[in-house]
Amino acid sequence: MGNLANRLAKKLRDLRGDLPQVQFARRLGISKSSLNRMEIGDQNVSLRTLERLCARLKCDVGDLFSRA
Repeated sequence: MGNLANRLAKKLRDLRGDLPQVQFARRLGISKSSLNRMEIGDQNVSLRTLERLCARLKCDVGDLFSRA
C-alpha cells in the first residue's frame, strides 16, 4: 500500500473500525458512497474534502496518510 489513495483508504478503514459506513460517513460529513470509494482507494479526494476530514477527525492532514 504505497500510494496516497491506498494509505488514506487504510487509515479510514482503521478509524471506522466496526462502525457502519453510513454512520461514519455522517460523522465525517460526507456521503456513504464517497466514503466507500475512499475506503477502496477509488476516490479522487479534493483538498476541501481533506480539510473536512481533518476537522471532523481532529487531526492533521499528515495523520491521514501515515505509513503505519
